[in-house]
Amino acid sequence: MSRHDFQIPVTFKHRVCFTRDAFGAGNTLLGEILTEGEGRRVLVTLEESVAKAWPELARKIEGYFADLGFDWHGVHILPGGEAVKRDDGLVRKIWETIDREHIDRHSYLLVIGGGAFLDAVGYAAATAHRGVRLVRFPTTTLSQDDSGVGVKCAINGFGKKNWIGAFAVPFAVINDFNFLQSQDEETCRAGLIEAVKVSLVKDGEFFRWIEANVEKLEALQSPALEECVERSALLHARHIAQGGDPFETGSSRPLDFGHWSAHKLEQLSGFTVSHAHAVAIGAALDTLYSSRCGLLRDCVAERVIDVVAGLRLPLWHPALDLRDANGRRLVHAGLEEFREHLGGELTVLLLRDAGIGQDVHALDEGLVDACLDHLRDRQAMLDVARPPLSAKEQP
Repeated sequence: MSRHDFQIPVTFKHRVCFTRDAFGAGNTLLGEILTEGEGRRVLVTLEESVAKAWPELARKIEGYFADLGFDWHGVHILPGGEAVKRDDGLVRKIWETIDREHIDRHSYLLVIGGGAFLDAVGYAAATAHRGVRLVRFPTTTLSQDDSGVGVKCAINGFGKKNWIGAFAVPFAVINDFNFLQSQDEETCRAGLIEAVKVSLVKDGEFFRWIEANVEKLEALQSPALEECVERSALLHARHIAQGGDPFETGSSRPLDFGHWSAHKLEQLSGFTVSHAHAVAIGAALDTLYSSRCGLLRDCVAERVIDVVAGLRLPLWHPALDLRDANGRRLVHAGLEEFREHLGGELTVLLLRDAGIGQDVHALDEGLVDACLDHLRDRQAMLDVARPPLSAKEQP
């Protein structure tokens, strides 16, 4: 017998940038980044809803690259939203376009859109030629403060969230704050839940800042909104780059606080519940559970739930009351699906304090049920106490 073990160290540069008007004539950021990679061929994919919100954007992008002298392969406007993750239709369309336009591993594929669009196009880029250089332009709060700066891309499969995908570090992520104006108010506000989440698991001072500025954030005041997005994005990126497990080979996923029930809720609702709203409920659930099991002080749990409610985010959805023939809530199956998605031992992060987490390896179903009942009742009281969203704010 003969065995030979070789270590293959690999280093990535994860570029995360913040700007305004990235395709403006005087903005050199993108040109400098692409020049650094020495590629010349550029293909742009643009989410349809963003193109409608910014009707001059495609022409502006074309002019930007004409001035820089890149080998230009057009702006391709494509449908987006959660629907593009339900099957591989968009992925195949991107593959066909990459092949037709002769985009290779030294070319650049730019993707401009929300999180689901970035995920689907990113998966296509990660698998074409075993990896085409991808430059992400997240356009929503949720994608700018969390998913867009990550190193994952995926579509859904077998009725499960993000079952088909890859780890692929993007060539660059450019957060253009102008794009935050493309969203309706509810979508913009809801995306802040990922900032709340990362503050709870990584930075208690940031949570206290969110708490102190919750009224400004609820009102979507630009200075507070942009600071919150940038601080959240950098916390996410820093954990990925410096946390020791960028491709999730272990069992712990601190950035997925609140996500075990969130992903299951999305599935149970037929993906009619947005990811942001599902995470808001999931974070409230795991915070309350942390308190009820004795890890977290009750007063801190109340502060967290007050912040979620202060951002006008939900604490409850009726799909959480769906049950099997034995009366067991269906959401409990999300724990095993959460474990299976990563493998290894079930590991769920709970809270000891704002900014301090603790891994546990089992949850008590009865206590989870009690927490869910509490959140249902709390939501009912909130619905009575606060006015409904205006038509402009409806999701």
